[in-house]
Amino acid sequence: MVSGGTYGTEDIVHGAGYLRGILILLLTPVIWSLPTAFMIGELSSAIPAEGGYYAWVRRAMGNIWGFQEAWLSLVASIFDMAIYPTLFVAYLTRLVPWFAMGHRGVMVGLAVVIVCALLNIAGVKVVATTSLWLFALLSAPFALIVLLAPFKFGALTNASTTPGTTHIGIMGGFMIAMWNYMGWDNASTIAQEVERPQKTYPRAMIAAVIVVALSYILPVAAMWMTGIHPSQWETGSWADLAGLVGGPLLRVALVLGGMMSAFGMFNSLVMSYSRLPLAMAQDGMLPKVFGKLHSKTRVPWVSILVLATGWALCLGLGFERLVTIDVLIYGCSLLLEFLALVFLRIREPNLPRTFRVPGGLFGAVMVGVVPMAMLGYSVYSGDHEQILGMSAFTFGLIVIGAGFVFYATHALVRRGQRSQGDSAVVEAERLA
Repeated sequence: MVSGGTYGTEDIVHGAGYLRGILILLLTPVIWSLPTAFMIGELSSAIPAEGGYYAWVRRAMGNIWGFQEAWLSLVASIFDMAIYPTLFVAYLTRLVPWFAMGHRGVMVGLAVVIVCALLNIAGVKVVATTSLWLFALLSAPFALIVLLAPFKFGALTNASTTPGTTHIGIMGGFMIAMWNYMGWDNASTIAQEVERPQKTYPRAMIAAVIVVALSYILPVAAMWMTGIHPSQWETGSWADLAGLVGGPLLRVALVLGGMMSAFGMFNSLVMSYSRLPLAMAQDGMLPKVFGKLHSKTRVPWVSILVLATGWALCLGLGFERLVTIDVLIYGCSLLLEFLALVFLRIREPNLPRTFRVPGGLFGAVMVGVVPMAMLGYSVYSGDHEQILGMSAFTFGLIVIGAGFVFYATHALVRRGQRSQGDSAVVEAERLA
């Protein structure tokens, strides 16, 4: 759920260059991912509930903020989930340019959405097994790049790949690095379907930070040795770079790996996001139909189908635009999670916590300071991106405000239903 391999890092090198790009890839997990992993490790070990971060925020701060947490996460998922079919098509067109013509790419992306929805309806174990095998397969070509690149030391200084069209700068690269290193809370929504979650989650989080960072940094550092200019990097160019290092077979392997990466990420995140409407339906915050489970696999099939429809509607938006709005909205939901960590420390100090963020209450507060500062800077820097004719920041404010409007509407409907129920009881008693 956190990483689909090294794919998606190309624009970081294009925008920041090799040295600064590697520094970004090295520092981002330390100051962005690790604090988040610590926070999730404590909350998931203390409250291993279906719905994960939604359940944490609701318990710590009340129904209205629990609703906002779920709302922001689901809206962010609409943009986040459209990224992976977009990447799938970007790599496919490197191998077969025919798919770049007309609406063929969008149709391929739609096929990815449909297949992953069906796999998720088949059950959690199917998704987990598929994702693990895909991760192993897609990582193999990058391991070959790391091994072969030293033999091309300085040999690709004047080499060129497919002409680039990206105009991403260093801040764009920084935003993409944040996107590549986010999503740690997604695994929390299936806590009730994980064995020994109190011990499993903290170990998995810390191990994943290390594995993901290495999978990003080592291949980039290896290509730096070849001397190829950073301007040759853009979304999907890992395939061309692999061809320069290891020939056409490695190029094809990278293309197939990129497609598997996008497919695997999308597949696993369907599992995560679909549990939010389920948990909200169980709490009475969404219609009961979202709580319907498949008779055999016990997965929320209605939630999966409804969300898949929303994700499909965003296919065709550009990669950078999707990343920008995804980081902005996701960051707001992450802020609520860090606040839930502090609120629960104050309100429920005796809550059993198998894993704790070190440093007491001060540590619980400080662990969220740097990630939130990074988020604020990214909001400021990404304000130039336009969405529906407005700045990304303005669009984000509208999305956040809409969450409160939906909650108020829901509360009024529930209040009306209770009033009608009370009136019916009074009338029945009068008639009796």
